[in-house]
Amino acid sequence: MQRRSLLKAAVLAGGAAIGAPAISRGLMEWRMVTSWPKGLPGVGAGAERLAANITAMSGGRLTVKVYAAGELVPALQCFGAVANGTAQLGHDAAYYHTGKSEGAAFFTAFPFGFTTAEMDAWVKFGNGQKLWDELYLPFGLRGFHAGSTGTQMFGWFRREIRSVEDLKGLKFRTPGNQGRVLAKLGVTPVSLPGGEIFPALQSGAIDGAEWIGPYNDLALGFYQVCRYYYAHGYHEPGGALQLTVNERAWQSLTPELQAIVRTAAEAATRDMMAEYNARSGPALRTLVQKHGVVVRPLPEDVLMACGEKSSEVLNEIYAADDSPNRIVKRIIEDFLAFRRDIVPWTRVGEQAYLNARRLPFEFKLRN
Repeated sequence: MQRRSLLKAAVLAGGAAIGAPAISRGLMEWRMVTSWPKGLPGVGAGAERLAANITAMSGGRLTVKVYAAGELVPALQCFGAVANGTAQLGHDAAYYHTGKSEGAAFFTAFPFGFTTAEMDAWVKFGNGQKLWDELYLPFGLRGFHAGSTGTQMFGWFRREIRSVEDLKGLKFRTPGNQGRVLAKLGVTPVSLPGGEIFPALQSGAIDGAEWIGPYNDLALGFYQVCRYYYAHGYHEPGGALQLTVNERAWQSLTPELQAIVRTAAEAATRDMMAEYNARSGPALRTLVQKHGVVVRPLPEDVLMACGEKSSEVLNEIYAADDSPNRIVKRIIEDFLAFRRDIVPWTRVGEQAYLNARRLPFEFKLRN
């Protein structure tokens, strides 16, 4: 009896010893590379929250370590780093990678395209995610929306923009298709990561710049060089950020962990949008009242010219697509079809309300 008890104890102990390494082998640490300067509010904080949520929701089974721009790879090389396995995850903007495919831009923003709510609708309840999956599959990647800045500002300038003529000859930092639009109006577009914009403005290497909006632009100090700050951010009416996942790494996850990553990415969009909405108003007030920034809307003739050139750029991208599966053409066709369906409701719903809120009455508490 005593011998049988000792044998049973030995087997149980051995089983525990064998089981412990198996549990250890189930723990994973992934790397997330980003395009954001370390500590940057909004987009940078959003990447950190996303990583922390994946780690917490998985109970530590999948731990994510975040690398800021330049810590592991340069700011604009996240796509390649995730594709080749240098990192399992990346957090940046899809339109940084139009060199890989022109279709990528439509999952961040296209001039006069989707608001944040409209983009979310296209990806989740239209064909957006399906087309995005097809677009990234040849690169060994998956893409998920994981953040939104909301409507951005047109940008910073040293002098006023009264007409299209005032744009001509300017060297202006802006990425993606907005650069193509402005180039048609005589602007020289310059692509720079966020951390390099202020030095370029300060040195005179560029004459103006757009980044995101008041919350980030205040933190980066653009007001120290440029006085004029222009709205209508038609070029990024709902700038979406992406989480890229290496496909092999994705397939290594259990369905539960895949659901955790997907859900954390969805939460990142809501969280980031909430942060920008909460912080941009006070930041704009600081820019105007403390730093003397002059906020102006773009003149209507400038907006019209930008709209016309945006249509030209869209048609050029469409005509140039020669991929065997017509993926870029199909993204554009679906993008435009969804836009035709959703814009009338946006006008009757949200836009009509926002117009009504401009009426000259105020809420006042009675003493």
